[in-house]
Amino acid sequence: MSKQEKTLKTERIYEGKVVNLRVDTVELPDKKYSKREIVEHSGAVGVIGINDDGRVVLVKQYRKAVDEFLLEIPAGKIEPKEDPKECAIREFKEETGYSASNFHPLVQCFTSPGFSDEKIYLYMAEDLVKGTALPDEDEYIETVEIPFENALEMITKGEIQDSKTIIAILMAKETR
Repeated sequence: MSKQEKTLKTERIYEGKVVNLRVDTVELPDKKYSKREIVEHSGAVGVIGINDDGRVVLVKQYRKAVDEFLLEIPAGKIEPKEDPKECAIREFKEETGYSASNFHPLVQCFTSPGFSDEKIYLYMAEDLVKGTALPDEDEYIETVEIPFENALEMITKGEIQDSKTIIAILMAKETR
């Protein structure tokens, strides 16, 4: 018996700049029916930059959804038909001012597959060259550089709570 759900009907609820929302009516494996609220997202990238001094380049910004300032790796939304690596290079430069001569993929993962189709592509940037940040006009971010070991401690103390950032730091630890 297949455990896959069969979509019977899709209703578009909202179409926005960042996300769309739909409600799917599905048939369950036991022939019962249910509704699934799905947030559609074009995908995102995140970049863990580590400078020559072994410091992680993060950004601090206010996140309205959680009403807190968070420390995060630089990240951004993939534009339609944009290559994830090119997006990562662009976002890293825009948010931090840094460019990198060594840019390689770490991992791809779904952010919240219980209700969203968003996939994030995480990259590591090394051999950094400092420049001038050019954030979007609605981004108010501060670049923060933290020794790698301190970033690891901040995860265990709950001071870094953003999931993409936690994944990137832990993946970087394994590949360094």
